[in-house]
Amino acid sequence: MGGFRRLYENIFFQEESFFSYLALILGMLALAIVAWWIFNFVMGKMEKQYGKLTFLEKNEGVFPLIKRAGHYSIFILLGSGLLNLMQVPIMERVFYAFLIVILSSVASSLVNILLPYLEEGFATKTDTQVDDIIIDLSKKFSGIIIYATGILLALDVLGVNIMPFVAGAGVAGIAVGLAAKDTLSNLIAGVLLIIDRPFEVGDRIELWSAPANSATWGDVIDIGLRATKIKTTDNIVIIIPNNEIMLRDIVNYSSMSKEIRVRIPIGVAYDADVKKAKELITNISLELDWVLREPPPKVVVKSFGDSAVNLEARVWINEPRRRIDTISYITDRVKEVFKEEGVEIPYPKRDIYIKREVS
Repeated sequence: MGGFRRLYENIFFQEESFFSYLALILGMLALAIVAWWIFNFVMGKMEKQYGKLTFLEKNEGVFPLIKRAGHYSIFILLGSGLLNLMQVPIMERVFYAFLIVILSSVASSLVNILLPYLEEGFATKTDTQVDDIIIDLSKKFSGIIIYATGILLALDVLGVNIMPFVAGAGVAGIAVGLAAKDTLSNLIAGVLLIIDRPFEVGDRIELWSAPANSATWGDVIDIGLRATKIKTTDNIVIIIPNNEIMLRDIVNYSSMSKEIRVRIPIGVAYDADVKKAKELITNISLELDWVLREPPPKVVVKSFGDSAVNLEARVWINEPRRRIDTISYITDRVKEVFKEEGVEIPYPKRDIYIKREVS
């Protein structure tokens, strides 16, 4: 109140001082009006001259933001001058608190302009989806963070003790965390997936939660904060919570290289020519265009079964998505060729002996 009393006494008890204050205030207002008009005039000219630039056409909010920033600057200069003239501490605190909120608005608008530009000019040109996800998160939460920070700073400038608010926010955060621990767990797992990148959009991975009698692998089509979407080869989209993904072994068929090895079990009878069977299987494998010649297909004896010699064909392919096609084709052709070449494919046999007792 002391500042108001001094201002009241200076203005109303000294006639000369009153006219001096009035002249200064009117001069400041006139100067602010002139500056406002000149700034609008210059901005209008610049908008007509440079408004056709590609960046400005794609980001229509640039000139309005510059205009708003200029108007705020004039307002700040005028307010600072009037406050210095009046010397009222409470008004200074209110003014600076209001100034912080205004600057928060400008900062939020600036971020909203820059993020789409970064998304188009940088994130879309990278091979990974990490940048897209980070920018998407920034779009959703940047405004809230900026305004919340601005309000806390403004309250602090006004002399309000913000520690109870901070403590209350902490308690509320703990309560929300306990009530939504599963959701938060998925969110944290989503962030870890973004950082670790065990797979990316477009990778083919193995599934452990596919419906019965359906495909057990598929392509990653979306990595969200809460869940990941995978489209199986049956064209079924499976949505798996990120927390569950982080607790499982992740089998990625296409992360490091497009070349994978396929193993195909094949059994032949003990009386069959194993060497001939290996050559036939190798030749069948080379009939496929996507089977690599280097390293060449290989057939090995895996084990000795009850009624068969268990072979295993090992072929390298350059298209991971043709894994099942490779297994199906080679298996079908082996049956045909073995029949033509007289190589027996074993099957369980039982010899039954009937004993008759002579009376």
